[in-house]
Amino acid sequence: AAIYGDMKLNLLLSVDWDYYKKFMSVNMDGALIVTRAVWKHMRKAGGGSIVNQSSTAAWTYSSFYGLAKVGVNGLTQQLATELGGANIRVNAIAPGPIDTDATKNVTPDVIVEDMVKRLPLKRMGTPQDLVGACLYLLSDDASWVTGQIFNIDGGQVIR
Repeated sequence: AAIYGDMKLNLLLSVDWDYYKKFMSVNMDGALIVTRAVWKHMRKAGGGSIVNQSSTAAWTYSSFYGLAKVGVNGLTQQLATELGGANIRVNAIAPGPIDTDATKNVTPDVIVEDMVKRLPLKRMGTPQDLVGACLYLLSDDASWVTGQIFNIDGGQVIR
């Protein structure tokens, strides 16, 4: 769950407080709510893998959207620590600019064009570009990977 396609662009200092609280409860707290709903079942089944949805917005200035994704990153690492003993791995994928209707509706064209120009791989990502990393993190091939944030971003963030 996320608020993105209808996201309001505003500064932290001036965004409507009720909107901000709703936004954070969906975009950040939602990952914790889902984990709390499934972890006991996963533990009983012998473990498993959770993949949270972050964003490279966590590493770039992106107002309260980026702040929510910084929170998802911290939540991912904290939950990885708390759930590791139950053989539950918790990681996140952090997409860069993805060509979706939501991006087209929220981000002005001039900003999208500038982002693409700066990417080492000179194109917007697609939802399909995210699938392989997510499947890897869910698979037994990633059985010793937890608490990691995987940037899937065409080189937007090189760390």
